Amino acid sequence: MRIRAITGFFFIIVMLASVLLNNYVFGVFYLLLSGFCLWEFYGLIKKAGIKPNIQSGLLNGIFIYAIFALITYSSNSDTHKLLFLLPITLSAIFIQELFKKTGAPFTNIAYTYLGLIFTIVPFTFFHALAYVGGAFNFHLPLAFLLMLWANDTGAYLVGSKFGKTKLFERHSPKKTWEGLIGGIIITAVTAYIISIYYTELGLEHWIFTGILISCFGTTGDLIESMFKRSIDVKDSGGILPGHGGLLDRFDGLLIAAPIVYAYLYFITNA
Repeated sequence: MRIRAITGFFFIIVMLASVLLNNYVFGVFYLLLSGFCLWEFYGLIKKAGIKPNIQSGLLNGIFIYAIFALITYSSNSDTHKLLFLLPITLSAIFIQELFKKTGAPFTNIAYTYLGLIFTIVPFTFFHALAYVGGAFNFHLPLAFLLMLWANDTGAYLVGSKFGKTKLFERHSPKKTWEGLIGGIIITAVTAYIISIYYTELGLEHWIFTGILISCFGTTGDLIESMFKRSIDVKDSGGILPGHGGLLDRFDGLLIAAPIVYAYLYFITNA
């Protein structure tokens, strides 16, 4: 527990600093973080006997994130033309497989692409949260993280104390409906507090955003649990002592970030 607490403390400090410092630190930090999550995903897949195209996958992951980051940074419409480079770079995953002697080439290709969709794409949406209103604003990504942590904490505390009805026992035996409801309530309270200080959104939008984070963050946790059980591993890695791997810490973000971005983009640009 001591190691877990120390790791958690420094983890939160680093996460908050990455959002609060400036837009360049924010962009680069989550580029690195998404790359490490992808690398961790490919490492887990290899344990199941699948051979993803790691080099092509990582290079494409960096390229995808960088292109969308440049689009958010720039007001020049010509920047969008960089998207036309993606079909060329993504085809390298197919081409590389031609030179490998494996029994299931399309399985390797499929999981290589799945890694990009599962890790890199969600982080591009999380990064874009800071630019929903146009210029860089750390309020939305910071609020997202605070509500995500509030949901995890609320679900754990309420589930540990009152949890009886299993939520999805086949994939996560410890999760309960009581924990889910507790997480939603704690997140809604956090959203209310955030609305007092950050006025970019009205109270109803902050609370609904919190509900989205709770529901889809929990879904992301269940999906990651399903993934780990399918390859028979307990933790996605050991990079965070006492907490497992990066995918274990960001599983909620992976599903919630695209949903929340779509909602916030719709209400701010409607």
